[in-house]
Amino acid sequence: MEYLKLCDSDYRFMLIVWETAPVNSGELVRLCNEKLGWKKSTTYTQIKKMCDKGYIENVQATIHVLIPKEKVQAEESDYFVERTFDGSLPAFLTAFLGGKTISEREAEKIKRMIDEHVEN
Repeated sequence: MEYLKLCDSDYRFMLIVWETAPVNSGELVRLCNEKLGWKKSTTYTQIKKMCDKGYIENVQATIHVLIPKEKVQAEESDYFVERTFDGSLPAFLTAFLGGKTISEREAEKIKRMIDEHVEN
């Protein structure tokens, strides 16, 4: 499986696209200016770059998502856990919680998620 790593600026751009797509390229220029401080030329360069990478497509000046946010987040998470914690989810959770407490409701939700993903 090809890893879909995005640099920070690509990810911030894609957050806007994921939130608004399908979106007219002119509206995307406005949003990127408002949220990222980008000029029109920067946004159009980014549109082309992300089209070339296969994340989005530009059809008659309307931007459509090809790779969903959840897929990118899942792969980013897998990569991070593998690289930082040698693939150990318990080690990641221990570091993530780092002495913090979670509510009973959050704990129950996490338990349900784990139960849904346990190997048979």
